[in-house]
Amino acid sequence: MDNTTPFKVNAYDENVPKVIPFYSELSEQVISVIRAFFPDKRLALLDTGCGTGTFALKALERLDIQRLTLCDPSENMLNDARAKLAGRNCELLDIGSEKMMFVNEFDVVTAIQSHHYFDPLTRERAVANCFRALKKGGIFIYFENTAPLTDTGREILLKRLGEYQLSSGRTQEETDSHLARYGVEYFPINIKEHLEMLEQTGFEVCELFWQSYMQCGFYAVKG
Repeated sequence: MDNTTPFKVNAYDENVPKVIPFYSELSEQVISVIRAFFPDKRLALLDTGCGTGTFALKALERLDIQRLTLCDPSENMLNDARAKLAGRNCELLDIGSEKMMFVNEFDVVTAIQSHHYFDPLTRERAVANCFRALKKGGIFIYFENTAPLTDTGREILLKRLGEYQLSSGRTQEETDSHLARYGVEYFPINIKEHLEMLEQTGFEVCELFWQSYMQCGFYAVKG
C-alpha cells in the first residue's frame, strides 16, 4: 500500500472509482468552484495529498495556472505524478500537509480525499497549514470521507457503500475489508465539525458545496 490508501500506486487510478462513487466528479467540482471564485485570474495553486497527479493534470488543462505546487508524503505517488505530468511546469514535494511551511503564497489550496487519514490534532494542524499557505482572499477547497450524524446514519451509509462497491465489481471479501477501515485507518468527522474547524482556523467564509455517499466537499475563504 502507499500512504494509508488500500491500493498500491500502480492500481490506484483503476481501483479508486470502484470504491468511491462519482470519484471522477470530485475534481470536476473543485475546478468548478475555482472557476466561479476566480473567473479571470492567473493562479498559484497548491494541491496537497496530490496522489498520482490526476487533479493536477485536469487543473493545468482547464485553469490559467501560473504556479503549480504538488505535495504528497508518498514518494511512490509522486513518482507516478511525475510521469503523468512529464513536461509540465510544476513543483513536486515529498511532504504531507501537516508539515507544510508555506506562508501567503497561493491563491488556491486543494486537498482531495487526503485529510481524513489524520487524527483530530493532526487534521487541525494540516488545515491551519493550508490556511497559512493562502494569500489573503484565497480559497481552500477539499473533499473528505465525512461521518454521518448518527449511528443509524452510519449503518445505512456503509450498507449503501457496500452495495455500490459490489455493483462495481468488487468481491464481497474486498468490500468487507474496505468498509472495516472506517474509524480504524481513516477517521471521518461530520459536516458540522468540519465547518466549526474551518471557522476556528480563521476562515471568513465556510461552506459545504457537495455531498454524496461518504464524500463531502467544502470550501473556505481566507479573509
